[in-house]
Amino acid sequence: MTIKNFLYGLSCFLFTLIIGAAIYEHIAIWPHAFAAIPASLAMFQGEYGLNSAPFWMNIHPLTLLVFLISLFMSWKTARKKHVLFAVVGYVVVLIATFTYFVPELLDLTQTPFSAEVNQQLTNRGTRWENLSLVRLGVIMVIAAYLYAGAFKPGEKIQ
Repeated sequence: MTIKNFLYGLSCFLFTLIIGAAIYEHIAIWPHAFAAIPASLAMFQGEYGLNSAPFWMNIHPLTLLVFLISLFMSWKTARKKHVLFAVVGYVVVLIATFTYFVPELLDLTQTPFSAEVNQQLTNRGTRWENLSLVRLGVIMVIAAYLYAGAFKPGEKIQ
């Protein structure tokens, strides 16, 4: 196994890890968290509240770094366009994540607890969840193209 192949495989693995974590959150967390805001946000509150931020704050820079190194190593190979597409797509997704998804999520999850349901906040949570599913679909399309590059030669094109 060459370093190029290892880095390409690591890029695919890290991207798959992101997809798996996002799918998990969309199945196990968000439908419950946004069901009846603010009462349904209790899982995020208190000393032992759910905090997935450390995972996301570490996986994104690591994935981007490995993508960029893999892009550099694959520049003169048939895989270049696959890695370049993934890098550009991922950067666009990250821009959307940090300009809309993270601020909106923090605003929603930091709502003080109340037993009364706030329909406006619940609607915002539902919109966030639906848009996040679209974002996840985009990531999956990017990943499929990235995975397709695994079948391309990792060595230089003559």
